[in-house]
Amino acid sequence: MSVTPETVALPPQYGLDDDGQAGLVAVPLSVAGERPPGVPLRRRLGEVLIDQDLISPEQLSAALARQSSARSPQPKIGQLVIDLGFATERQVAEALATHLGLDAVDLSRVAPEPEVVRLLPRAIAERTGVLVLERQPNGGLVVATSDPTNVLDLDDVRMCTQAPELFIVVAPKTQITEHLDRAWSMLRANGDTVALIGADLDGVTEADLGDESTDDARIVTLVDRVLSDAARLHASDIHLQRQDDGLRLRYRVDGLLREVTTAPIRLGPAILRRVKRLAGLDLAEPVAPAIRHSRIAVDRTWIDTRVSSLPSLHGEKIVVRLLSRTDDVPALHSLGLEPSQLETVLAAISAPRGVVLIAGPTGSGKSTTLYAAIHQTMTPEKVAVTLEDSILMQVAGVAQVQVSDKSDLTFHRGLRALLQQDPDVILLEAVRAAHTAAFALKTALAGHLVLTSLHTDSAVSAVTQLIQMGVEPSLVASSLTVAVAQRLVRTPCESCRVGYIPDDDTLALLGLRLEDIMDATPLKGVGCPDCRQSGYRGRTAVFEVLEVDQAMRTVLMSSPTEASVAAQARASGQPTLGASALAKAMRGETTFEEVVRLTHSHSSKGPICPSCERGVEHGLKACPWCSAALDAVSCSSCWHPLDPDWMLCPWCGQPPALQGDHAIT
Repeated sequence: MSVTPETVALPPQYGLDDDGQAGLVAVPLSVAGERPPGVPLRRRLGEVLIDQDLISPEQLSAALARQSSARSPQPKIGQLVIDLGFATERQVAEALATHLGLDAVDLSRVAPEPEVVRLLPRAIAERTGVLVLERQPNGGLVVATSDPTNVLDLDDVRMCTQAPELFIVVAPKTQITEHLDRAWSMLRANGDTVALIGADLDGVTEADLGDESTDDARIVTLVDRVLSDAARLHASDIHLQRQDDGLRLRYRVDGLLREVTTAPIRLGPAILRRVKRLAGLDLAEPVAPAIRHSRIAVDRTWIDTRVSSLPSLHGEKIVVRLLSRTDDVPALHSLGLEPSQLETVLAAISAPRGVVLIAGPTGSGKSTTLYAAIHQTMTPEKVAVTLEDSILMQVAGVAQVQVSDKSDLTFHRGLRALLQQDPDVILLEAVRAAHTAAFALKTALAGHLVLTSLHTDSAVSAVTQLIQMGVEPSLVASSLTVAVAQRLVRTPCESCRVGYIPDDDTLALLGLRLEDIMDATPLKGVGCPDCRQSGYRGRTAVFEVLEVDQAMRTVLMSSPTEASVAAQARASGQPTLGASALAKAMRGETTFEEVVRLTHSHSSKGPICPSCERGVEHGLKACPWCSAALDAVSCSSCWHPLDPDWMLCPWCGQPPALQGDHAIT
C-alpha cells in the first residue's frame, strides 16, 4: 500500500470555535492566542460546505436547528449534515480535505497491513479516530483521520507512537472505524466469513470456566467482542442458538441473517449465562421464555437492547436486538419517500387531526417511520404522547409510555389515560384489535393527530383491514387521512458500486426489456471490504402512499371492498410498492435484483390477486387472503394482474383477445 499525501507534516494548531467545533483554516496560535497578521479568519464547516455547493443555506439552517435542540454533548455539524442526508460522509471528508489542502483517501481502495495499524494501541486509535496507514523510511507515519483539526488527538498519536512527524490524510469516519475493527478482530481477510470467535478458548473445558456464580474473564471478553462486532457491522439482531454440535452465532445485517461462527458446545452455557447476566435476566429460569430491556456498554458506548430468551430442544435460544439511540431518529425526508409522497405525508402530519396509518410486515421499518413522523411534528406548542409495547427509540420532548402487565398498565388502560394528558399528537405502536382501531379513529375525529401502524401487505389492504375489523366505513372515511405501506430494500455499497445491466431473467421477472432501462442509471456493488464483499451496504425504504381524499372517501362510503379501493388508488395515479422500488432501481438507489426480491410474487407461476398480489388458486372468484373479488383481467399466459383498460399484457405482450374471460380460470 502506498499513500502520497500532499501535506507532509503535522499541520499547525487550529483555532476552536466557542461551540467546540474546530475552525477550518490552519491558524498558528501565538503565545497570547492572538491571530498573526495575514492569517485569514476561521471559518466553520457549514460555510465551507455551502461554498463547495454541497449544501444550501436552508439545509445548513436545518442542521444548526437540529444541533441546538440536541442534548449535550451536541453533535458536530458535519455529522448532522450526513445524518440529515444533505451530503455523504465522503463528500464532507473531501470538502474538508480540499479546504485544508490535504489529500482525501478512499479507504475502500486501501489495504493497510494489520501490524502497521496496530502500531497505535487500539484504545487510543478508537478514542482519537486515527488509522495508521503506512510507515515512512524516516520513521514518520501516514495516518488517516476524519477530523484533521483535532490537534490534541493528533499530538496524542504522535507521542504514543514516538513518530518524528505525521503525514495527515482525510477519510470518512466510518471507513476508519471499520479498518480499525478489521485490524484487531478475527475476521478473515476476504471478509466472507468469520473465524471462530472463541478460537483462543480451544483448550478450555467447561470445568475450567468455574461455577455459575461468576463469569470467566475469557467469556466476558468473548461476549464483549461479539457485541462490538455486531454493533460495528450495524447488525439489528444477534442470534445465539444452542444446537447439538455447538452454539450457533448469526447477525442480522441489512435485513438478512449472516452466518458468523459456531462456538464449541462446551462454551455454550457460559456464553448464554453471560448474555443473560448483562441483560438482567433470571439465570434460575432457563426453561421459561423471557424478555428484558437493558442498556449494555459496547466499546465505551451505551446501547439499548432487548434480549429475548426462548427454550428449545437443545437449550436456550437468545436474540439480542440492538436498538437505536436517541440521536438516531432519522429525518422523515431521509427515509426514501418520493417527493410527491413526502408532500402528502407532511401534509397529513401537519394537520391538527386525522389518522396516519403505517402498514407493513415485521421488520419493514414501520417503527422508524413512526418515530420520524412524530419527531417531525414536535414543536414547543404541541404535546406528544406515545403508548408502546416496547420503546425502541427515545424521542426528545415526547412522553413515551411503555405498557406493562406487571405494573398493571395494560394497553387498554393506557388508551383511556392518554386522553387525560391533553395531547395534540398520539402515537400508538400498533392496531391489533377492533377497539384499538375504533379508539384511534374516534380520537382523531375529536381533534387529535394519531400515528399508528398495522400489519398488512399494502396501503390498500390497510384501509380495508380497518373495516374488516368491524369499524364503521363512515368512521374510517372521516378520520383516516393517509395510509402508507413500506418495505426495506438494500442499497448498493457506495465504495464499490459500478454501473451494470441486469440480466435477462431479472428484467423478465419485472416485465421489462433492455430498451426500457436505456435512460436509467442502474448501480450494483461488486464487493469490497467496506461491504464484506456483499455489494450492499445499508437499506432504504420504498413506499406506497394512499391519500384518503374526497374521491376515496366516496368509495369507502359506497363500496368499501379491497378491489374498489385498489381501483380508485390506480385511478388517482398513486404508485404501488413495486413501482416505487423500480423507480429507485432506475436511479441506482437499489438494484433490480432487490426489486425482484421485494416483488417476488410477480415471479409466481400461477394466478395473482390484483389487490394484495398474493398467489391464488385457479378458479377462485374471491381472494382468500383479502376477500377481493377476482373478476379483474388476469393474463392467462403469465398470470400477472392486468388493468381492464390495458391493450396488452406488459409482461408477455399478449393482447386482450387472448386473455380469456375476466375471471381467473
